[in-house]
Amino acid sequence: PLGALEPHGPHAPLKTDTLISLGICRRAAERLESDPDVRALVLPPLAYGVTRYGTAFPGAVSIGEATLRALVVEICGSLAAQGFARIVLVNNHLEPEHVQTLRKAAEELGAAVRLFDVTRKEIAAQLTDEFRSGAGHAGSYETSLVLADEPTLVHRERMQGLESKMIDMPAAIAAGQTDFIAMGMDRAYCGAPREATAEEGERTFEILTTLLVDLVREVATC
Repeated sequence: PLGALEPHGPHAPLKTDTLISLGICRRAAERLESDPDVRALVLPPLAYGVTRYGTAFPGAVSIGEATLRALVVEICGSLAAQGFARIVLVNNHLEPEHVQTLRKAAEELGAAVRLFDVTRKEIAAQLTDEFRSGAGHAGSYETSLVLADEPTLVHRERMQGLESKMIDMPAAIAAGQTDFIAMGMDRAYCGAPREATAEEGERTFEILTTLLVDLVREVATC
């Protein structure tokens, strides 16, 4: 599991991205427990990533691209030396520089190491309308996932008081806006957090888990 430490509005935890990755991995491992052909283990998460867009707010702790690449490559190398050659990197921190670094690291490591990348069209197409709109940072999509796994970490009173901010983050980034403030995210969120529910989170986890299990099985046969 991979994530980041960064602000997710006034209502959701700094470790939201990491929690989501852990939740998908745990569910996938549980589903594969009785599979006679695949034995899946979940490592502790790598909870820091390239996260510069939220630096105007407390809690954004970033590492550089070279550091992230080195960590991923060296951890995978250490695992391979112990016989764990087939690895799936599960990421839910979507800052472009972070995702690009992970893609390059996975390519460098070869076909036995794959990235579960929710920004890929074939995966994104199966997720919520909010996610596909590009307004998914600490909105209903991410907040629902946290509510499904760690509900005590969501400040519900604050969540209910937040207005919807349907900001297309990928479009803003393409236009050269590389921080939350410039994008209009003056409280470090976009989307509709007050619409979040644990039920939506469980539905999304079910989709993500199915997709991850399929990828794990694919990697297991390579």
